[in-house]
Amino acid sequence: MFVPKLPSIKFSSLKLKPKILSQKSKTGDEFITTIPIEKKVNETLSFQTNSSISMATLQQLYVLLEAVADRVEMHKNVGEQRDNWNTLLLDSINMMTLTATTMAGVAAATGNGGAGISLLGLKLASSIMFLSATGMLALMNKIQPSQLVEEQRNATRLFKQLENQVKTLVAVGSPTQDDVNDAMEKVLALDEAYPLPLLGVMLEKFPENLQPAVWWPRNKAKQLNGEVKNNNGWTKELEMEMREVVKVIKRKDSEDYERLGNKALKINKILAKSGPILTGIAALAMGSSNETWAAIMAGVAGALASTVNTLEHGGQVGMVFEMYRNNAGFFKHLQESIVSTLDESDVEKRENGELFERKVALALGRSLSELRELAKNSRCCRVEGDPIDEFASKLF
Repeated sequence: MFVPKLPSIKFSSLKLKPKILSQKSKTGDEFITTIPIEKKVNETLSFQTNSSISMATLQQLYVLLEAVADRVEMHKNVGEQRDNWNTLLLDSINMMTLTATTMAGVAAATGNGGAGISLLGLKLASSIMFLSATGMLALMNKIQPSQLVEEQRNATRLFKQLENQVKTLVAVGSPTQDDVNDAMEKVLALDEAYPLPLLGVMLEKFPENLQPAVWWPRNKAKQLNGEVKNNNGWTKELEMEMREVVKVIKRKDSEDYERLGNKALKINKILAKSGPILTGIAALAMGSSNETWAAIMAGVAGALASTVNTLEHGGQVGMVFEMYRNNAGFFKHLQESIVSTLDESDVEKRENGELFERKVALALGRSLSELRELAKNSRCCRVEGDPIDEFASKLF
């Protein structure tokens, strides 16, 4: 049987170009893309690298957030504990002082006509209670529990403020490693400004003069990220406005709070010294040989000591001083923020001018128009040589 010989057909191997991708559209039809494979791979690797850096930054920020939240809880708990200290120590010392004063009054009323043993017992018990009150009062005046409570309140508020700033940065910003380092420095600065331990690192409760609290990293300009346009919201008028605001804060608000803080400091020093001295006098008087007059002197000194103690710790004079110190620190921080921003000659590296003006206005409790009016009044008063009678802040 004859079978015809089929002609030989040569199939050439298909050579795909290494830089061409074939994809299918949604309709199922094939089309040839013009995206080189090598470029596609490079872009994918670059995206993965950037994603890994961003994820590492976010992880560091979340670690910081956990640490800040823990510090908020610690300062809150310690503040409540020290508030209890203030209440319990005040009540205990006043109770001891008043009891000893009552014993002294009974001893004075009994006089020489009373039984010798009973009178001696009253005098001895009264002396011991006065001495105990003296020691406890000296310790209480040294640590100033009401001032410690105010420190913890401010630390809690500032740590919450930092926590919110980091959350906002994570939510709407593009955090970088510089932001992580900046947040870390702020946490450490707050730890140094408001220490938790009492021994070794406790803030000086009776300094020579009021020094504003400093809870921010010093001598470091804030690194700002983001796209800027044109003059970044800054004008010559805005710069002049900010400089005038700084002058008003320095001449009025800062000076006023430092003056009030120094007054509170002097009053607290006098009260802190007077209490133990009066209880000590009462204890010594009860050991005097002149029983009647000694008992009368002890009773008077004890009553005065109780009054002084109540005025100092019940009135929380230490807390008032700490409040003035923190307010002075707030105004100092605001001054330094404005000055450091204006010292940056490149406006593109500054924070947006309109946003910065609004932040300053909110910090001072003013509207934008009120802030501009304040700067205008300050400039007019300075030109005319008259002192400005208006404070920059409406909050404090």
